[in-house]
Amino acid sequence: MIKEIIVVEGKDDTTAIKRAVEAETIETGGSAINRETLERIKLAQQRRGVIVFTDPDHAGERIRKIIAARVPGCKHAFLTQEEATSKGDIGVENASVEAIRKALEQVKTDYQAAESDIAWEDLMGAGLIVHPQAASRRLTMGKLLGIGYCNGKQFYNRCRMFQITREEFAAAYRKLEEEEGTTE
Repeated sequence: MIKEIIVVEGKDDTTAIKRAVEAETIETGGSAINRETLERIKLAQQRRGVIVFTDPDHAGERIRKIIAARVPGCKHAFLTQEEATSKGDIGVENASVEAIRKALEQVKTDYQAAESDIAWEDLMGAGLIVHPQAASRRLTMGKLLGIGYCNGKQFYNRCRMFQITREEFAAAYRKLEEEEGTTE
């Protein structure tokens, strides 16, 4: 059984999680997360810890940001959009048992005041911002680092928030280059 309580968006997500692992969930009821739900999440974080596991879309990202801002120290699990998409619908409920387990094995902890070895210039040098293929490169790097897909500023913030080391970043960058066939 997973010790932490997993925060998901709805009942179908809870069903998918329980198919993959033995765990308890808190459902936000969608992106309109209310004060009562946030209080339950705070209590869960204090007592057992929390893993935020929302859909890899705009609404899921909004929920993740609200929780991270109000409940420090949460862990985060991420699915790629490909792993969470079925018949054009994006959601945790569409992910395979294997994808859910993998995401939960690779949780990242949110350290609000954290510093990272990664600088904005590192993102530029890796072609993750101000580059013709920046979005696709961030998608791949997000998968490799286990921090999900986001825009350049959010990517930088996630590197800081999850304390991605220069070594982790360099290893992921090497894999990105190998995948693209651009290794020198």
